[in-house]
Amino acid sequence: EVDPSLQALESRQEEILKRLYELKSAVDGLSKMIQTPDADLDVTNIIQSDECSPLTTSGADLDLMLGKDYGALKDIVINANPSLPPLSLLVLHSLLCERYKILSAVHTHSSVKNVPENLLKCFGEQTKKQPRHEYQLGFTLIWKDVPKPQMKFSIQTMCPIEGEGNIARFLFSLFGQKYNAVTSTLIDSWVDTAIFQLKEGSSKEKGAVLRSMNAALGKTSWLVGSELSVADVVAWCALQQTGSANAAPANVQKWMKSCENLAPFSSVMKLLK
Repeated sequence: EVDPSLQALESRQEEILKRLYELKSAVDGLSKMIQTPDADLDVTNIIQSDECSPLTTSGADLDLMLGKDYGALKDIVINANPSLPPLSLLVLHSLLCERYKILSAVHTHSSVKNVPENLLKCFGEQTKKQPRHEYQLGFTLIWKDVPKPQMKFSIQTMCPIEGEGNIARFLFSLFGQKYNAVTSTLIDSWVDTAIFQLKEGSSKEKGAVLRSMNAALGKTSWLVGSELSVADVVAWCALQQTGSANAAPANVQKWMKSCENLAPFSSVMKLLK
């Protein structure tokens, strides 16, 4: 007869060997990504399998995403400087209006004077005013002398979210899109690249970003995968504000036309004229 303690020891050894093999394969995979210059190609299949429903069809529940507030209207209040209007937030407002019943308002703070008429009417005319409780979301834009856009959501005492990219991420999350970790990271990377290099960087940095965009858009219709994301919204708006649109390469030009065929982008185009 085999000693039970020996059997238990053999089982433990087999389990340890199995874990070692799993660890080795994981390390091999990481080293491959580190050593391969075009390692980003390895995530293509993950992105393509990252299925997300189109923005126009899926019904997201605001109470699930933002928390139920005893029937009270949830309010988003954004302070922005009219000298550099955050175009991406205007595009996202229009996209949200296609999904939810939004009570929109534009105000001017005493710290700024002579706000252009088109910025005062950037949300269009809200012809039918309904009782406040019939709306799902309040969206108030205040033109104010601030160094960067700031957003507060519902709670007056909360620390404001700062920066156009960060606010854009929050607003896009209200569509309820779910991404895997790789896709989310790529989207975040494009948003930061658009804000810090395309919008605020040197001409050399802008040229490098346009080449990267052209390469990415040679593989997919949108910057990340087959559906519009916040990366597309922020990057398109950055191109418009920096005047780099006309110098953009072929794939970027084609992508820009795809954006402009969507009503929320075309309404911002009118704002720019």
